[in-house]
Amino acid sequence: MGTSIEPENIARRIYLIRGRRVMLDSDLAAIYGVPTKILNRAVKRNPGRFPEDFMFRLEHREAAQMRCQIGTASRRNVRNPPTAFTEHGAIMLASVLNSPLAVQASVQVVRAFVRLRELLEANKRVSRRLRRLESASATHSGQIHKLFEAVDALRNPPNPPRKTIGFHP
Repeated sequence: MGTSIEPENIARRIYLIRGRRVMLDSDLAAIYGVPTKILNRAVKRNPGRFPEDFMFRLEHREAAQMRCQIGTASRRNVRNPPTAFTEHGAIMLASVLNSPLAVQASVQVVRAFVRLRELLEANKRVSRRLRRLESASATHSGQIHKLFEAVDALRNPPNPPRKTIGFHP
């Protein structure tokens, strides 16, 4: 049931679904140390704490794609597709579950989401710098080519025609 609640282990369980970073109910249940059934029951008992921007239920098609991507077991016990929780929903779960392990795990979940956000931001900055370097490189490439042509012209000056000696009518 339980899993290591290191941010690195949690970060591997964060997926991008519908353009949002989310964690599945089964993963959160394992992290919080409760059965998935208990987690979902606690959510149903507190519907006001979980608006649409905190959680949503995956469609059957999305659930099938997730099973293929993360290599979960067969189709048994999949009458209800999993629920996906955003960062805020995952934190709200800790207050609903109200156990010391859930509180400790929620801190690690927050750290994992924050670390992922930092990595994505760093990746964006590196991407922007790389694009700037590529455009500067293209500009400099043309200028360097012209510079080499000028150096070649200086090293190999054209031979002027020689004046001939003597009388020319």
